[in-house]
Amino acid sequence: MKTSDPAAAPQDALGMASGTPQQNSQKAEETPSFLDELLRDFPAPLGPESPLPWKVPGTMLSQEEVEGELAELAMGFLSSRSAPPPLAACLAHEAVSQLLQTDLSEFRKLPEQEEEEAPVTLLDAAGLARSLFDRLWEVCSQWQKQVPVAARVPQRQWLVSVHAIRNARRRMEDRHVCLPAFNLLFGLSDSVDRAYFAVFDGHGGVDAARYASVHVHAVAAHRPELPTDPAGALRAAFRCTDEMFLWKARRERLQSGTTGVCALVAGNTLHVAWLGDSQVVLVQQGQVVKLMEPHRPERQDEKDRIEALGGFVSHMDCWRVNGTLAVSRAIGDVFQKPYVSGEADTASRALTGSEDYLLLACDGFFDVVPHQEVAGLVRSHLVGQQGSGLRVAEELVAAARERGSHDNITVMVVFLREPRDLLEPETDAVPRS
Repeated sequence: MKTSDPAAAPQDALGMASGTPQQNSQKAEETPSFLDELLRDFPAPLGPESPLPWKVPGTMLSQEEVEGELAELAMGFLSSRSAPPPLAACLAHEAVSQLLQTDLSEFRKLPEQEEEEAPVTLLDAAGLARSLFDRLWEVCSQWQKQVPVAARVPQRQWLVSVHAIRNARRRMEDRHVCLPAFNLLFGLSDSVDRAYFAVFDGHGGVDAARYASVHVHAVAAHRPELPTDPAGALRAAFRCTDEMFLWKARRERLQSGTTGVCALVAGNTLHVAWLGDSQVVLVQQGQVVKLMEPHRPERQDEKDRIEALGGFVSHMDCWRVNGTLAVSRAIGDVFQKPYVSGEADTASRALTGSEDYLLLACDGFFDVVPHQEVAGLVRSHLVGQQGSGLRVAEELVAAARERGSHDNITVMVVFLREPRDLLEPETDAVPRS
């Protein structure tokens, strides 16, 4: 999994398809060499006073937050050491699962003051992180002798081009997730391949966006409806993540919020979910396919919903909820609930193999680049780069800046076909609704 940092460098994932036998053999050889190198650098478990090799997620975690935060911690550490993504996901899952099967009461940490709400067990994040790294070391030591089959099975390779910049803002509040190895990270063993991609656009701070980028997919992975109703699982995951973050926001006095959009490719079906004005579009045979309608305060149904709750929508420099927020749905925004809703909308669409790519982006991009111009911009880049899509997101971000965007900008392009194939003339391309 790649999750975003405030850096402006392009972040690109893997190539397409499952690869030739020679390529798969090369990837299989990467596993023992990676484990050998990691264990050379970390020849023993961490000592009680040893510094942790990766940043700890805060000081306290609720029981519900533990799996998502520890998976993020493990994946961040392993990705920083260039672990093959399937191996990183398998290692993270095994280490986190082993830790969750133990008695976590030793990590219990009492809050500094009594809470007015129902008590929630809080756990020491640093202690959990230290225990996680010790288990990760044990798993790597075991797998150095014999790597499990699951970590050696060739996975579908995805080409994902991502670029994110702070732009003219003081802070970078966007976050994104690229998780092709969704099943491996959460130990899902059914026959449906799944890959997850998301962009979160924070406001009032980065806490909500960072939280959503860690927890939405972790919650979705364990929803009982995921196998039969993936869109419903995503909808529930947004709602649950909002509820979890609101509790954290009250406890830690956080006021931030985040819009978000995610895409889950499950087998031959695309499922998208969104809150607010972050958006995803599908391009199929060179034609832009509209998948969603963003939530904005001026949308009549959103305005009606807000007014029915006793709030109002007014126009200042733009349309705002209760004269403050320019978004009508978001995770967080504790002081604007329930007017700013945490209920996501979803859509699903069968994939036929003729789809070109998905483009997920925040409003810093879509406010200045109309949907109908996306395909032309991407094609122009591919022509100039002889069919290479590795840096297409970077060029799309540059186009948004040139058109006057001063906001944070995040663009993610998930190719569903080999980019070079998109330059072949389409004889049967027709506009699609």
